[in-house]
Amino acid sequence: ILELACGTGSHAFALEKCGYTVVATDYSEDMLVRAREKAQARSSRVDFRLQDMRRLNIPDGPFDAVVSLFDSIGYVLTNEAIKAVLDSINDQLREGGLLVLEFWHAGAFLKYFEPVRVRFFPMDSGQVLRISETQLDRSQALAHVSYTIVELQNDGHYQLMRETQSNRFFQIQEMENFLMGSGFAALKWFAGFKEVEPIDDQTWHVVAVAKKMKA
Repeated sequence: ILELACGTGSHAFALEKCGYTVVATDYSEDMLVRAREKAQARSSRVDFRLQDMRRLNIPDGPFDAVVSLFDSIGYVLTNEAIKAVLDSINDQLREGGLLVLEFWHAGAFLKYFEPVRVRFFPMDSGQVLRISETQLDRSQALAHVSYTIVELQNDGHYQLMRETQSNRFFQIQEMENFLMGSGFAALKWFAGFKEVEPIDDQTWHVVAVAKKMKA
């Protein structure tokens, strides 16, 4: 299995535990450093590599499946770049190989997004406060999210971090058209992060399963 945008490796380790041989890639060397540290601690054989998903260059293939989760395709913002990613994935898959792809669902995002959202996460040593401020560019199907993250320690100390991310959201028919244009046939659509399968206007994450068609 080839994983794209693997971050620090959580999904890759889970796939390895299921018996798969995994090559996991990310665009961030910092993420990969942490992933390799975790792999060493676990005696894992996951192969972590620095790659740009728009221009994959992995000679170990072809792979049986490619996995891209946590809405990573949404960081590729333009139509041209999305096609480049899907074409690159197609090149890495064997004929009939599977693509499992998760993305933000436009139906829920446009209807229920909150301009400002505040969440608290408990820790043993205190809590984390996350404030997210979202601006939508509906014409380009983009969400620009500014995060303020405060780590509050029980002893009164704190750490502050700010960052802004831009992500694209998709309609299902739109994503199906992208897949078809890059040589994939969509097999199934699932509601992500839910125990039930059906997708509705409150489904924030959609998982697509597609197959590489014959050339």
